[in-house]
Amino acid sequence: MNRVIEHTGSKYPIIQAPMGWIARSQLASAVCEAGGMGIIETSSGEVDNCKKEIKIMSKLTDKPFGVNLPLLFLQDDSMVKFCVEAGVKFVTTSAGDPTKYVDVLKDAGITVYHAVPSLAGAIKAANAGVDGLVVEGTEGGGFKSPQEVGLLVLIQSIKQKLDLPIIAAGGIVDGVGMAAVFAAGAEGIQMGTRFVSSKESPVHINFKNKIIDAGIDDTLVLNKKSKPVIRALKTNLTKDIDDKGIMDMSSMMNIKDLYFGGDMEAAPALSGQSSGLIHEVKPVKIIIDEIIDEFNATCRKLNNIKF
Repeated sequence: MNRVIEHTGSKYPIIQAPMGWIARSQLASAVCEAGGMGIIETSSGEVDNCKKEIKIMSKLTDKPFGVNLPLLFLQDDSMVKFCVEAGVKFVTTSAGDPTKYVDVLKDAGITVYHAVPSLAGAIKAANAGVDGLVVEGTEGGGFKSPQEVGLLVLIQSIKQKLDLPIIAAGGIVDGVGMAAVFAAGAEGIQMGTRFVSSKESPVHINFKNKIIDAGIDDTLVLNKKSKPVIRALKTNLTKDIDDKGIMDMSSMMNIKDLYFGGDMEAAPALSGQSSGLIHEVKPVKIIIDEIIDEFNATCRKLNNIKF
């Protein structure tokens, strides 16, 4: 049995990343209906809106869904309590100490996976008692570790030390990528950039087109000498930040103007290297169906190779 499917209850071990403001009910429910695991974000800090989005999910889908809790950014435990009261069964935690709410969540019968960018982080999360890990390679978009470790190396290093189920995140958009990380030891995948550029994604078409037009070298890792480190698409703004070597957090203040207004210079456009592998806006169901078909075909092909 695939442990990620067992833990999530979804048809396929494909998880939608919890992008701030983007991972709301419109996108998450589409992922659930297509057989994946949709996740509602709370990193935007819009507590009341996020609670409404969680409530809406049960009206849009009868499939299981999850919630992400970014531990450093939670002002209090109200969102944790809400998830418990709302009957949420799957939570990913990130950006903080995995011990903070793991006992409260697990005592309520919630499965908890913690996002980690390093072997040390994985061991700490395992010791905290989480049920699984979201392992984030440097290829992914958004907030990154300053230590740029590739996903395949990171998965293998963790598997050598731990036996927790792994959801692989960073640079995956298709069945070939899924097969690669499964070969390394993952049992599921998480995708952000691929779903941001889907038909059901709420972001402006300018953002989707920028992803589609990007090559594999059209992202930058910014703010390496400070925090937070992020990966974003190359724009005039991000090139200027890269030249300076440091990013003022005010650069992120107008991110909703980018996401929903289409102003690609309003803020860094958080995206992964996988942008260069995405060539078309597609419905979520087609994306997931094609990934599963290609994954199965790739596994059959590899099974026929003998040395």
